Amino acid sequence: AELDGELKVLVKHWEDAMAKVQKATKYPTLIYEETSRAVGLLRDLFNPSFENIHVNDEAVYNEIKDYVALIAPDRANIVKLYKGQLPIYDNFGITKQIKSSFGKTISYKSGAYLIIEHTEALHVVDVNSGNRTKNANGQEGNALEVNLGAADELARQLRLRDMGGIIVVDFIDMNEAENRQKLYERMCANMQKDRARHNILPLSKFGLMQITRQRVRPAMDVNTTEICPTCFGKGTIKSSILFTDTLESKIDYLVNKLKVKKFSLHVHPYVAAYINQGLVSLKRKWQMKYGFGIKIIPSQKLAFLQYVFYDTHGEEIDMKEEFEIK
Repeated sequence: AELDGELKVLVKHWEDAMAKVQKATKYPTLIYEETSRAVGLLRDLFNPSFENIHVNDEAVYNEIKDYVALIAPDRANIVKLYKGQLPIYDNFGITKQIKSSFGKTISYKSGAYLIIEHTEALHVVDVNSGNRTKNANGQEGNALEVNLGAADELARQLRLRDMGGIIVVDFIDMNEAENRQKLYERMCANMQKDRARHNILPLSKFGLMQITRQRVRPAMDVNTTEICPTCFGKGTIKSSILFTDTLESKIDYLVNKLKVKKFSLHVHPYVAAYINQGLVSLKRKWQMKYGFGIKIIPSQKLAFLQYVFYDTHGEEIDMKEEFEIK
């Protein structure tokens, strides 16, 4: 079935290319180009378990829909164009997952969590039950349940972070050999989805599991620090009580000087809640004063006193000025 699907795609590309050659009126002209990154990812990852594919760009949406219709005609309707006001990553809870993937603490079901530490020689993972409720089967059942959940989450984190080399996992101790075997089999089953070469050893008598995993991409340190967008690296910011005045002056400048009547203002969710609160909210006052083309959108990716203006086409309107903090 996979070979048949791939053959259909290649034949379609060939037919499209030949049609372009015959219709070409000026030379040189583009006959065929490599598929986009989005389609390339789908080509590698698409499988029958996909329930929905949400896309927030119309051109990419059409490209992906055409590709899915070609390889799986009965599933073309799972591709959906996202038109919500919230940023797409915020709407589906991905922003929170991205932020947590850089941290060393990863929470999973029922209050349990993993601690991931990276040393020069290896990755060390500690499994903690946290404040979860006790299992009816006592300590052994509780440990098994937490460990099985940890195995599911760890297999996912290994792929997300592309953790390579030696990984040592300190699971919660279990007394029964049957439960230790269950955990080992669960980890092996989870890692079957991983395209990187790997090797898993059964639990040692200390409850440690050793995993070796090939690194798919080159080793690199992800630097998550950047210049503060609010203070521009100065270390001082304008008082938060004056922040809404700053926003109103920006709106006034946009509407009355630049004649932009319709735009959306993206701010931190706390600030958005403050602007929207009450029957006669700040947002309502601004709309009465500057027109009803103003939309306030909460965005989790923004810092507390950060803001971004977007026009109706989704293009950023640069309104940031360093002198604001003085």
